[in-house]
Amino acid sequence: MFTGIITATAEVLSAEKNPRGLALKVVRPKNWTDLQAGESINSDGVCLTVESQDAASYSYQLVPETLAKTTFGQSVPKAINLERSLQTSDRFGGHFVQGHVDTVGTVKELVQSKGEVRLVINFDTKYRQLVVDKGSITVNGVALTVTETNGNSFGVALIPYTLEHTNLGSLAKGSLVNLEFDVIGKYITKALEPYAAR
Repeated sequence: MFTGIITATAEVLSAEKNPRGLALKVVRPKNWTDLQAGESINSDGVCLTVESQDAASYSYQLVPETLAKTTFGQSVPKAINLERSLQTSDRFGGHFVQGHVDTVGTVKELVQSKGEVRLVINFDTKYRQLVVDKGSITVNGVALTVTETNGNSFGVALIPYTLEHTNLGSLAKGSLVNLEFDVIGKYITKALEPYAAR
């Protein structure tokens, strides 16, 4: 379980295809002195497991299912957003994030205005009922609040801190992003499915 509060970004050192999928090697943040093999890391919105590590880097193995459902199967970014799993003593500053990507979205536009960047993202319309004004959404692992909805697109506002401390500041029109919709909304929608046809 994660919160969508990014604690580090790290450079991707290599991405190599292999019979199991894709091996990803990432720079290890200097303050991650207690990192363990087998640990789950929210990596650009995807819950990945640390397979091996050394003093300067660590590695993941991405399987075909992950590659098919996330941006990693189409393009590997130069740097990824990172969040380690939530501990019971942590502050809960974002929202419930699982690291289970629902779909890949596409940046429609970025508009700079009054000290913020408004990011508009297109997504598959089958998920439209999971996106609500002022609701929670995760973009590349970052917990954000939906500021607007319009058919198959939604908007979020990015403050300077988010732009400086995540990889969202490097997005451009046409960029692909990993999207995870609010898990509470997903459970409610699933529970109500039997009544939708009535």
